[in-house]
Amino acid sequence: MEDHKPKYSLLEAKTKLEAYCAYQERCSYEISHKLWLWKMHPEDHDIIIADLISHNFLNEERFAEAYASGKFNMKKWGKNKIKQHLKSKQISDYSINKALKAIDLDLYEATLLQLAEKKWAMVKGNHWEKLAKLKRYLQTKGYETDLLNDVFQNFIERK
Repeated sequence: MEDHKPKYSLLEAKTKLEAYCAYQERCSYEISHKLWLWKMHPEDHDIIIADLISHNFLNEERFAEAYASGKFNMKKWGKNKIKQHLKSKQISDYSINKALKAIDLDLYEATLLQLAEKKWAMVKGNHWEKLAKLKRYLQTKGYETDLLNDVFQNFIERK
């Protein structure tokens, strides 16, 4: 028979999750997942999450902004990819849009151009093969089609 006993008491779980949230921004989805892994009772999930929110350990907008900023600055992700990942963490559209607006547009476009230049220098093939590889690469990074079109126009004219 499987053991359905929670790994921690309500107070122990709350204390551990406060430390978990204090270490790095988290979202409710991540906390729920951890509570599920710990086999906590579903009614305890709501109690703990409400407590974490009321004591400002959890804040969806703050999480979304930190996540978007981190993924853009560290991994050079585009807004589409950031948005997709935030949606998978059940972040609201409002918080996602606010986080994406916080990314500096000039820096964003400069980063896209820098990624394109670096990849262009690395890819092999004729001009059109290089363009196709570059486009695929930048799309997987999550950059928007309209910005990509501007970049590609520049690379097409280099022929």
